[in-house]
Amino acid sequence: MLDRLRQFITDVVAPSAPEELTLDDGGYRLAATALLIHVISIDGDPSEVEKRKLHALLEQRFGLDAATANRLIASATLVEGEAVDLYHFTSVIMRSVNEQGRLRIVEMMWELVFADGAVTEFEENVVWRAADLLAVSTRDRVNLRQKVAAANNMQSIPEIDPAN
Repeated sequence: MLDRLRQFITDVVAPSAPEELTLDDGGYRLAATALLIHVISIDGDPSEVEKRKLHALLEQRFGLDAATANRLIASATLVEGEAVDLYHFTSVIMRSVNEQGRLRIVEMMWELVFADGAVTEFEENVVWRAADLLAVSTRDRVNLRQKVAAANNMQSIPEIDPAN
């Protein structure tokens, strides 16, 4: 019975993802990419600027070629569409990635938030929740936000506290 439940969960999470791109051992890239897709989709359809930025981040930060980045995005889009919460992805990342890597993922999320020049409360909220689940401190999250804002020549407005 437990094996059937595991298979069901696997089928729901990645129905047609290539076998090498699963959330099992080492699937942190897929989990991180699903989080990034969630960030650019949270306020509606991703803009072309956001899509290009996602490709660039995956190629640069994960050392992927364009074709591999495209496959990763396609698989992550399927997985993200089936997810009910962020924990599914952040738990994989927590098991696979050290603190420095988790900080880089949160930084990538901020880079996508600032990519289109507009920061929405939905985007801020998803970064806040994901960072919390990734054990990234509030100070580190805010510092990364300010760093990315400065790099994009944007004034970093005070972060909205999602708890209020």
